Amino acid sequence: MDLLYYLPRGYEDRSTIKRISQCTDGELCCIKVRPVRQIIEKRLKSKLSLFLMYASDADSKITIKWFSAPFSKPKISSRSEYTVYGRFIKGKTGNEFEMKCLEPSDNMKYTGAIIPLYHSTSGLTSKAISDTIGLVYENNPVVGECFPDEFLSEYKLSEINSALRAMHYPQSFNDMEKFRYRLAFEELFVMQLALLRIKKIRKEKNSDIIIAKDYVKEYANNLPFELTDGQKNAINEICFDLKSGKPMNRLVQGDVGCGKTAVAAAAIYAVCKCGFQSAFMAPTEILANQHYDTLKSLFGDKLNIVLLTSSTKNKNVIYDDIKNGLYDVVVGTHAVLQDKIEFKNLTLAITDEQHRFGVNQRANLASKGDNIHVLVMSATPIPRTLSLILYGDVDVSVINSIPKGRQKVDTFHIKSQMRKRAYNFVCKEVASGRQCYVVCPLVEESESIDAASVTEMYNELKSTYLKDVRTEFIHGKMNSKDKDEIMNRFKNGMIDVLISTSVIEVGVDVPNATVMLIENAERFGLSQLHQLRGRVGRGDSKSYCILVSDGGSDYTKERMKIMTQTTDGFKISAKDLELRGGGEFFGTKQHGLPELKVANLFTDIAILKEVQKAVDKLLKTDPELKKNEWKYIKSRIDFLFDNLHNINIFN
Repeated sequence: MDLLYYLPRGYEDRSTIKRISQCTDGELCCIKVRPVRQIIEKRLKSKLSLFLMYASDADSKITIKWFSAPFSKPKISSRSEYTVYGRFIKGKTGNEFEMKCLEPSDNMKYTGAIIPLYHSTSGLTSKAISDTIGLVYENNPVVGECFPDEFLSEYKLSEINSALRAMHYPQSFNDMEKFRYRLAFEELFVMQLALLRIKKIRKEKNSDIIIAKDYVKEYANNLPFELTDGQKNAINEICFDLKSGKPMNRLVQGDVGCGKTAVAAAAIYAVCKCGFQSAFMAPTEILANQHYDTLKSLFGDKLNIVLLTSSTKNKNVIYDDIKNGLYDVVVGTHAVLQDKIEFKNLTLAITDEQHRFGVNQRANLASKGDNIHVLVMSATPIPRTLSLILYGDVDVSVINSIPKGRQKVDTFHIKSQMRKRAYNFVCKEVASGRQCYVVCPLVEESESIDAASVTEMYNELKSTYLKDVRTEFIHGKMNSKDKDEIMNRFKNGMIDVLISTSVIEVGVDVPNATVMLIENAERFGLSQLHQLRGRVGRGDSKSYCILVSDGGSDYTKERMKIMTQTTDGFKISAKDLELRGGGEFFGTKQHGLPELKVANLFTDIAILKEVQKAVDKLLKTDPELKKNEWKYIKSRIDFLFDNLHNINIFN
């Protein structure tokens, strides 16, 4: 099953066989030729040789060349015909062919056909994988059909064995599309069905804890600022959940700086005022500290709040106090998940930047109470169509407005030849009392990657543009204590320029920081660039983001263009999804979901919509999937999810 469902990442069309005279310069194609002499080997290095084969067809001559390990020269005969696949080059001294594959014309396996390409690794080539799958098919395997015949007919789906075989041995690209449709439909169907069942099971549970809405109004009235419409809407939806008598399972997502913490604080205040405890978990110690400071400033002495991280002292005393209910709110990192931590009456569990936590970690937090309310937050705006899959088991609230006072960040894309001007601008901002970030893609200098590193950049800038500026560097390989110490010094204005990797993508608020300069910007994803840009513009001063990139590809140009044109995180994430595809964009693994092997969450939106109709119809007619015809779908769900959510999806 693993091999049959290990589907190609793409295909090479080697089905067209041309005469040499028909080939165009730079074209990938197959030709049939006869050797005119034995292959010549030219040793280049101890482990590398250049091979030359002089050949011809009926009316043209050609030199076929390739690089390979020494002593790997194939045996050929001038009496035999060979099919060669590769790139045709119209050279000044004659026609050449850069060979990728050569085999006898009377035994073609990897030429004269559409050839699948598999994700491979060192020591395991795409060809080896293809050969192994061929061994499986020699035994005529039969995969159980997971859809009933009527269902296949209603949604015009191919039979599973035909679809799988066609993906590994395609006859034509036109036919292959319908088989791919079938597999993508199944993949999305299984995932969507499981997520909606999880959601239904959670909604069927009862929570004895019903929170009064009056406390939320009291919280809002005492705030030193006015909530935005987006925040109010999110809080209203949370209030509905808290009053419903059902355990809340809600995602609050919004752009950088939209005020998610203030929304979460409303739920915390209401829960704690009703006599229950809340837990607030952040992915890093520095972010946990920031949330602790924010909640302390919002609540003052109205709630008892404790910070629990790896560096917290007197932990045993704090554990006892949490167990005895002396603390209303526990803010921390994954340290909150330790078995030794017991709550007296935990009712609300909140995780920030939730995609950085595994599903099991979040489930562990939720298990520390009985049917507790769960609120997850993400500063990564996700298009609604994608969130239907990634967050199919949760209710979603979107904050699409920015609090008053947030600065629009002007974004510029420059070439490296303008770096001097950019750093002069950084120095000008520092002279005005502002602070700046410089972000690099690498921690240390690399021989294999042409990109700036933090350590290299620090040494260069300290000896040139920033020699009179208080500069420090930070990266993920540092221990937490050192990182926190540097970030706190930067926050407190003791550092003017902080050179960093993307570790500061999620970090403390520094309202005085006005410039985000990103070296080798082409090496960051669009959404990551947007997150980094969100580190500035948090104060009253005009702020800027400078993207330094010499990348000349259309892909890079398109990404730099969208960054300079909009600061709307939802538009940027949609573009990121379009450019990178569903596999890379917030890969399903970090959401705790099975990896999509066929479906693409951007290009297959039409399939997803059909899937959602089919799933809704099925759950209305057979919500428990008790009919025997759905037994294979149930086993597929069990296999893929493997108790991922710690609940029995189908009894």
